[in-house]
Amino acid sequence: MSDWQQIFDDARMKTFEQGAVLFRREDRVHSMYLVRSGIVELLRPLADGTALTLNVATAGMALAEASLFASTYHCDAMARMNAEIAIMPRATFLSALRKQPDAALGLIETHAKEVQAQRSRIEILRLRRVSDRLDAWLELHGEPPAGEWIRVADQIGVSPPALYRELARRRK
Repeated sequence: MSDWQQIFDDARMKTFEQGAVLFRREDRVHSMYLVRSGIVELLRPLADGTALTLNVATAGMALAEASLFASTYHCDAMARMNAEIAIMPRATFLSALRKQPDAALGLIETHAKEVQAQRSRIEILRLRRVSDRLDAWLELHGEPPAGEWIRVADQIGVSPPALYRELARRRK
């Protein structure tokens, strides 16, 4: 566990059932969240009634940490599956970071890695051909474990059938 996650050791725990809303866009920001188990999506509702998924947080990930320095949330948070969440007042979290520089550095490191991963993903998604996207992903990550190719399809922004066609082409 990272140093910054230990800040949540004494935080209040709350369970959210699948489909439950943790907060809504434009709600005031009062808390910091750590997903202990389950999956929570950050969604931005669009004018046409659909929603744009901005992030998917899983166990060990902070939730809406960018809102730590905002007055209101910029998206909705909804449990994609049952989730257990550690909840801490924002002021308490910020105070803990000030008192624990190693924890603050751990949080910065975590987010720097996430920024790097997102930048790489954006560049991969800019590539037009499935073969180019797959080549770039493999160069960055290497071959995935058995049964994980479907995850690769999602990460490179192609349908599983399109990825499997490309893999079959390469085997010939």
